[in-house]
Amino acid sequence: MKFGAQGWPVEGTVFPIKDVDVRMEDGQHSFEAAHEAEIAANWQREVKANPALYNGKILMQEEISLQDGVLRATGRLAFFSTLLWWRKQARPSSGYTLVGTAVPVSSDGAIIAIRMASHTANPGKVYCAAGSLDGSDVTDGRCDVIGNMTRELLEETSLDIAESTPDGPLYATWTGRRAYVFRLHRFPMTAEQICAQVRRHMADQFESEIDDVLPIRSADPNAQNYDSMTRLLLPFFFEDVSRATG
Repeated sequence: MKFGAQGWPVEGTVFPIKDVDVRMEDGQHSFEAAHEAEIAANWQREVKANPALYNGKILMQEEISLQDGVLRATGRLAFFSTLLWWRKQARPSSGYTLVGTAVPVSSDGAIIAIRMASHTANPGKVYCAAGSLDGSDVTDGRCDVIGNMTRELLEETSLDIAESTPDGPLYATWTGRRAYVFRLHRFPMTAEQICAQVRRHMADQFESEIDDVLPIRSADPNAQNYDSMTRLLLPFFFEDVSRATG
């Protein structure tokens, strides 16, 4: 089933889901198989501009469906270079992406976001800590999306969701061929306290993937260089007074 087909909410709508079930299949991803030459040429350009990039394998989705409130996906491992070429296409010939994120919320009602450093694949982009699904997230063919969300937040910011209170269910949204899953996590610290902790963590890293931590306090889509998921998250969060105030 494709996004926008029967059973899917309108693009950009944030909706609750019961669970997320991502399975991994063997074999080469269909987009990678169809565009090997273009992917290789683009990768040479990418690493010439940014030698710090690493062409590891990530889990790209072949299909995503919404069934009885559960977001289900099937993916295959593909090189990171495949994702870079895929996301440059206005209309990719195949494939989907799915990203999960634990959204940290401070005790005074700010969403805590990070800004990606110049040596990463998303320089200057602002969003809540998240990363691609990969083989380390897969056990017996099933991908632990929640575990990925937890790990990425901890690794990039030092924030441990075990020290937070989950607020509400899992949510999902989609735009184009990109799907997002997230859960709000309220921490018993102010935005100032959280940002100070994250900056101490950044200082301890040899080459941090982030160059700043930012408290977000409004739904203004132009306040920062947000990614597409964050532009959908902010109105959902801030335009509902009860949700923003906790």
